[in-house]
Amino acid sequence: MSSIRPWALWRRIQYTIGLFLSLSVVGVLIYFINFYVPPNCFDGLLNGEESGIDCGGGCVQICAASLFPPRVVWADSFQITDNQYNVVAYVENTNQTAGTPELEYTFELFNGDTKIGERTGKTVLPPNSVYPIFEGRVFVDADKLVTDTNIILKPANLWLPSSVGRDQFRSVDINLSGADSRPQLSVEIENTALVPAEDIEVVATVFNEKGEAVTASQTFIDKIEARSTEDIVFTWPNPIAKTVKSCVIPTDVVLAIDLSGSMNNDGDNPPQPVTKALEAAGNFVEELNDKDQVGVVTFATEAEEITFLTSSHGKTAEAVRRLSINPKEEAGFTNTVDALKLSNSILNSERHNGDARRVLVLLTDGLPTAEGDRDIVAETEMTAKAINENGVEIFAIGLGSGVDQNFIRSIASANANAYFAPTGADLNSIYTKITSSLCEAGPTKIDVVAKTETNFAPIR
Repeated sequence: MSSIRPWALWRRIQYTIGLFLSLSVVGVLIYFINFYVPPNCFDGLLNGEESGIDCGGGCVQICAASLFPPRVVWADSFQITDNQYNVVAYVENTNQTAGTPELEYTFELFNGDTKIGERTGKTVLPPNSVYPIFEGRVFVDADKLVTDTNIILKPANLWLPSSVGRDQFRSVDINLSGADSRPQLSVEIENTALVPAEDIEVVATVFNEKGEAVTASQTFIDKIEARSTEDIVFTWPNPIAKTVKSCVIPTDVVLAIDLSGSMNNDGDNPPQPVTKALEAAGNFVEELNDKDQVGVVTFATEAEEITFLTSSHGKTAEAVRRLSINPKEEAGFTNTVDALKLSNSILNSERHNGDARRVLVLLTDGLPTAEGDRDIVAETEMTAKAINENGVEIFAIGLGSGVDQNFIRSIASANANAYFAPTGADLNSIYTKITSSLCEAGPTKIDVVAKTETNFAPIR
């Protein structure tokens, strides 16, 4: 039996090693060609130059850990009809150049501690401002009123660069009409960017004089070309004139003046006739805004319409100053019920401006009186309550040091709407306060905000 020579064994080893190396190279090539995926921003792994999984480094997506989370500023619900609400929340994104196209949220509506409604959705959140989140026609449990609204924001995993925020869109013309019937808000919105915007969500929120939201609405626009405008319209099913005190809404006001016999003595010393009261009422009329309308009613034993609703403030003021008490009324009654009913009729007449709020300012020096055994005080209070519930705001002024303050408060729409003038000389300042409360001058209380995904950097 012959032995293998050393050089032959070494050659065999070399051949074997060479074969394995060749097969390894081929295997590696096959793997790289068919199976290898280089590190990228979509593999769900922390690799390459990433500072987080699929974010940071060379990835378009920004790591959430390096950003400030969104903050809820407020959330509220606005009733549309029984058991239906529009719900809105304002959410702040303080990140200067980062936003998310996928912010998931859940609205929760409560009656006390009981949750009576819920709505889940998803929206975009552009950078560097406060943006509304809106859900319309959210249904709640039958016969339940919403007393509290909460929004839960799910942590956003997808954050992308976006250099354009709330300043991309500008509302160049805002016109609110039909505030006391079916409100409609017409807006001309401008895309100030150099590129078109598509699939734009626009939310309009109306605030009262305290800065509290009273209603909101939403609409969508398919596209606004670069540096161009688009006309849009928001609508609401319920009047908002009574709750919005911005001067953008005019006022229709009826001035109801007690001319019963006792008004010839307002409690001053010496007693003063009604002249000072009429002078103050005339001054009030002249201080109304140009778009406001005013009508005048007087009442004693009966109520009488002196002027219908008109914007001729000067003529109406002079008519008020010329009023006088009929001597027959020295032994008459104070028919406050009829004064309320007649004033309400005037405010609901064809002359009423549907864009205007309705206001009744009533001046009297005492309790209502009537012939017979009618409970005229209770009847007056019930009439005032019904008128207020029908959308008319009532201001009541009690003249004289002995006026029944509880009665004056009972017919006013709120305690803040009840005023007391010991003498006619005190009326000018009271009428001035009422004039100031009818509308609040200054910046508009209507916020129109648009947002879109157009400006987010693409991730594919």
